[in-house]
Parts: sequence; C-alpha cells; structure tokens
Amino acid sequence: MDTSVLIVVAALVVVAVVVGFLLWRRRASQASPGQETAVSRPPGSALGSAIRRALGSGLDESTWDTIEEALLAADVGVEATSEIVASLRSSSPVTVEEARESLRSSLAKELGDQERELILAGSPAVILVVGVNGTGKTTTIAKLAKRLTDLGRTVTLGAADTFRAAAGEQLERWGERLGVQVVRGEDGGDAASVGYDAITSARAKRVDVVIIDTAGRLHAKKNLMAELEKIYRVAGGDQVDEVLLVLDATGGQNGLAQVREFSEAVPLSGIVLTKLDGTARGGIIIAVERSLGVPVKFVGVGEGLDDLLTFDPDSFVDSLLE
Repeated sequence: MDTSVLIVVAALVVVAVVVGFLLWRRRASQASPGQETAVSRPPGSALGSAIRRALGSGLDESTWDTIEEALLAADVGVEATSEIVASLRSSSPVTVEEARESLRSSLAKELGDQERELILAGSPAVILVVGVNGTGKTTTIAKLAKRLTDLGRTVTLGAADTFRAAAGEQLERWGERLGVQVVRGEDGGDAASVGYDAITSARAKRVDVVIIDTAGRLHAKKNLMAELEKIYRVAGGDQVDEVLLVLDATGGQNGLAQVREFSEAVPLSGIVLTKLDGTARGGIIIAVERSLGVPVKFVGVGEGLDDLLTFDPDSFVDSLLE
C-alpha cells in the first residue's frame, strides 16, 4: 500500500479514537435521563462561620449562648433554637468534637427525612412556579429548565406572568438561550389560558415537562392569589406534579409569611431557596420545614445557569460545621 495512503488511514484512526474518547467522557460526566445528581458543593451560610467561632474557643457557658445567638441570627427560629441548644447542653459534651457531633445530629434531625426528589410523573409533567417579585423566580425557572434539558428531558415554558411588564419577553430570552419553546399570551391577558395553552402545546409535541411561570405577586394581594388558584385548576389541579415556591434566603422570617399565604392558595410541594451564598441566613431552611412541613428541594447559590443545586441535608449540615 502506498505510504501516503497509510498515513491518511493512520490519521483517520487517531481522529476516530480521540472523538470516541471525548464522547465517552461527556456521557460519563452527565447523569442519565430521569436521575437527579447529588449536591457536589454544599450551599453553606453565615451560620457556619458563627458556629465554628463559638466552638473554636473551647466549651464553657458562653459557648451555648454564642451558639444560640448564631442560630437566632441565622433565622432558625426561636422554638427550634431553644430545642437545639437544650439538646446540646443535655448531651454534656466534654470535647469540642463531641459538641460539634451533637449539634450536627440536632440540625440533621430538624431537617428530617423529607421527600426532596422532583416529581415528574405526568405526560407532560407540569411544574407551577410561584413567588413574590425579587426572589429570582424567572431566573430559577431558566436554571430548572437547563437542569432538566441536561438530563435529557424536553421542556416547554409557559409565560403566565401576564401582569408584570416585559415578564414574557424575559422568559422568551431565556427560552432562546436554552433552545426551549416558550408559550405566551398578551400582556395583561388571562394568565390561566397561557398555562392551558402551554400544556396543550407540550402534549401535542410530546414534550416531557412544562414549567409555568406565574405573576411575581405580592402575597397579600388577594385578587392575584385567586388568579393563582385559577391557574392551578386550569393546569390540572391535583394532577399538577409540582408547585414550587421560590424564596429569597436573605428575606429571613418574612419567608414564613409568604409560605403560609401561598400554601392557602395552592398546595405547595417544595421550596426553592435562592441567594443562599456565603452571606445568606440559611437557617430559614430549618424554620420553613419545621413550621410548615414543606421541603426545600433546590437551593440557588449563584447567578449562573448551573447554580441550582439539589438540596442535600447532610451536605448542608456538614458545610455548617466542618
């Protein structure tokens, strides 16, 4: 065989091997469709720094007072804080390590054994996203859509926030960036009909998941809460797979009032806690779950599209104490 032909064949073989290896690496780095990935980096909060400082100076009476103050400042709540500190005292730790382990156990117990997996049983699965203005709701929808498409699912977005100026345009821009369909109506139009149209379109196109945006309403606006109830009914009522409330972690105890108000309008299935970075008061996770029994399913830890993480209680508690 001619030498030049051998060189060409060898080059093609090398290219094929390299391409095959890159494709294998890409598949190996992704979760298979339908599977959730665990949080690889814990969300953490300012609470962790305060607790580490309290335990870092040894154990005495002031240690318990400092931990109590840290828990309250982190919006864990008065009742939960009192019980956690009482449990810590009663365990009579001798060393800092024993105190840390006792505190870890108490915090983990507060978070309980909630169901945190995203439920996607419908065909299409329907996710209704609610929350007040300024919590990062629309960006969270984009992050969730990105997460689902990375898992191999097709997604349609329903722009049912017809009350806020340019809300539909904002969601459309995200849709274009992510390569997913966005169904919208006229500004000020009937929000429930947009949700219905999005589901109908997704069903006709055999799309896997519909995520419906809703007005970033003030939770005290009773007429808008009634509109939210209508969207929920039109979207299928108890056939809706998920109703996710987006909360801003920096809002503190105000978040509890929002959860209560929204849960009266629609049956919340999970919380997405945004802005949970190094300065956020992450103890609100404990307060929400303790007071209302609604599990935190995702946490937002940054502005990037990949900064929406599945909430992992063990990783969260570890990040506070390690």
